[in-house]
Amino acid sequence: MSPAPALRAAVLLDKDGTVLQDVPYNVDPARMRLAPGAAAALRLLGGLGLPLVVVTNQPGVAHGLHTEAELVPVHERLAAMFAEHGATLAGFLYCPHHPEGQVAPYARACLCRKPMPGLLLQAAAAMRLDLARSWMIGDILNDVEAGNRAGCTTVLVDCGNETEWQLSPARQADYVVPTLDAAARLVVARIRAASHAGAAASVDASPCHAEAP
Repeated sequence: MSPAPALRAAVLLDKDGTVLQDVPYNVDPARMRLAPGAAAALRLLGGLGLPLVVVTNQPGVAHGLHTEAELVPVHERLAAMFAEHGATLAGFLYCPHHPEGQVAPYARACLCRKPMPGLLLQAAAAMRLDLARSWMIGDILNDVEAGNRAGCTTVLVDCGNETEWQLSPARQADYVVPTLDAAARLVVARIRAASHAGAAASVDASPCHAEAP
């Protein structure tokens, strides 16, 4: 039996307000627009060769504003937008639940609605991701908390969408930046620095071979 493939690092991204301009409960692909800095961010992140995974709360399903089927063209358009900027959308995971929803069986508390980490854990299980080496990027503290609970390095894109600022140790981001492209530059720089450090350590640890006189 061949060994299981190694776990991979990944970049996990919130959708609305992070990758896309926030249009509440939108399921019309024609209204989807990239958030400021997102085009440059996708080009940078696409060059890393890591899986890019969107994890998003979609409570409109629970509230009866749209169906899960209506999220399919949203996924398809999002994948096309990634491709237009040199990136591949490796996964699209969403939570359709809300504890105050009106549509059964979606009207309930769950483990996948951020700030719970369920979507990230599902992505890790399905795609063999190493969450300890992965990044979670979002525009509100619920994204940060979900990433922290899952063991990711977290980045808050502080573009004004977080308005409550209910802080706790679980909601402290590792990094705070103003735009998604700034987040992408940070991630790329940290990953490359870690890669170079690992390569240097490997060279330093290699045995020395002295020639006989």
